[in-house]
Amino acid sequence: MYHHLKKLMYTVRIGTPDPKFGKMLLEQFGGANGELAAAMQYSIQGLNCDDPGRKDLLMDIGTEELSHLEVVGTLARMHLKPMKHERTAAEADPLIAIVGGGGVSLNNSAGNPWTADYLKISGQLEVDLRNNIAAEARAKITYENLIHFTDDPGTIDALNFLMTREITHMKAFAFALDSLGRTPFSIGELPPNPEWVNKYFNDSTGTGDNGENDERGPWNQGDDWEYVQSPEVEAFKAGAAANGGVRRPVTAEAAKAGKK
Repeated sequence: MYHHLKKLMYTVRIGTPDPKFGKMLLEQFGGANGELAAAMQYSIQGLNCDDPGRKDLLMDIGTEELSHLEVVGTLARMHLKPMKHERTAAEADPLIAIVGGGGVSLNNSAGNPWTADYLKISGQLEVDLRNNIAAEARAKITYENLIHFTDDPGTIDALNFLMTREITHMKAFAFALDSLGRTPFSIGELPPNPEWVNKYFNDSTGTGDNGENDERGPWNQGDDWEYVQSPEVEAFKAGAAANGGVRRPVTAEAAKAGKK
């Protein structure tokens, strides 16, 4: 059951409206990483969740995201308002001015309509929580980018609040994931095939004139990793070396035979 209070979660104030920036703000209203997408994703995950504690978490944050939608929508509306009557302002986006009457709509900053395709809902709790952590990270960066394109103090203040809450939600989702007591790579119920799970395929050339210097790190060495050289890449390197540094792909058989 929802109950709407006619009071914003965070008070929004702006100085001089900036219609072009208002259009940018729509990315967080009806965009892929915006507040409506977050509200729908978490709430629907919550409806699907059989775990009472984590269901409560998902519904709490999903509901807060609706309040964020109201904040960012109000902020965008304040910046877009001159489009209702001013020709110069309306030229920033005729679609918003003429079709939308200078108000917000469920479109992103490019005018593309919101779609449920934005949502990541798997029905598998550990997968959904990981998706949510990534969603909050993308939203945080989007707000950070928006802050770079305005110098209005009130707008920056509101965006900073919204940006900060993304980190709060990341923490909550991360702790909920950790509390499941599963290893980082434990997904679902079926175990991975042990023959393939620890093989790292070196499928691209590295730096150097002939791509001979491949980067190594914890992502491909140590622990249980088996580093597997690609025959095609090795043939490519061998062919380049044999041709005086000119990269000319050859077959693996030719490389072994020392032929071009």
